[in-house]
Amino acid sequence: MPKMKTRRAVAKRFKATASGKLKRKRAHLRHILEKKSQKCKKRAGKIDYVHEADEARMKRCLPYV
Repeated sequence: MPKMKTRRAVAKRFKATASGKLKRKRAHLRHILEKKSQKCKKRAGKIDYVHEADEARMKRCLPYV
């Protein structure tokens, strides 16, 4: 059976943890930061995990993670 291809766009955005979950970066921290509250920006800077409902779909895109 041939090797499966990894979706490179997904590989650049998600990393696997030791327990098998997928880490991701939060949104809304690229531009127009002046009008956003400090609380919003601080929360956006933290790491989040992929929701369990979407995890199977993401793992199909990353077959060797």
